[in-house]
Amino acid sequence: MSVRQSLLAILDQGPCYGYQLRAEFDRRTGSTWPLNVGQIYNTLDRLERDGLVTKGDTDQQGHVYWHITDAGSAEVREWLASAVRRGNGTRDELAIKLAVAATLPGVDVTELIQTQRLASLAQLQELNRAKYAGSSPEGAEELARSLVVDSMIFQAEAEVRWLDHSEQRLARHPDHTLTLELSTHKPRRGRPAKTAHPAAAALEAPESAR
Repeated sequence: MSVRQSLLAILDQGPCYGYQLRAEFDRRTGSTWPLNVGQIYNTLDRLERDGLVTKGDTDQQGHVYWHITDAGSAEVREWLASAVRRGNGTRDELAIKLAVAATLPGVDVTELIQTQRLASLAQLQELNRAKYAGSSPEGAEELARSLVVDSMIFQAEAEVRWLDHSEQRLARHPDHTLTLELSTHKPRRGRPAKTAHPAAAALEAPESAR
């Protein structure tokens, strides 16, 4: 999620100071993405550098109000009108951990999956409890919070299904036939050459070509 665009969208409603921006961000996300004030001001400094916000007046309490520029408002409109594009790769720690563990000798991958499944199910239960903890389901703040929590619930449910699927696939290799020894190939310095993986190619293909 882009903190940058979210803060811009809030400023598009009117001038705010740093702590106010943090409070408004929390109100609109159900406090599911905690931001510290330092992160807020670092983002504002970058937005100012890019010509998307400007510093305004300072009130009697010393609060510096930030104003969005026309360019900033245009970026907000573009952000809201465009789809969120997922990356072709993944940096999900669990997916990478399981993929690496499946190729290592002496690792009980089934136990790893069972341990993770228990943790994922516990998180899912906690999220479901949080979903019904709101006191004003008709309010805008509660609606915003529940939308984020629902997204987290669906992700947790998908994670459990993926773990079940992975366990079934790995069960076809009881003797660790997937184990990889260290390669004897000596790679050259620099970044490895990109390979055109079919899945990546499908993600990059334009809609008209699919």
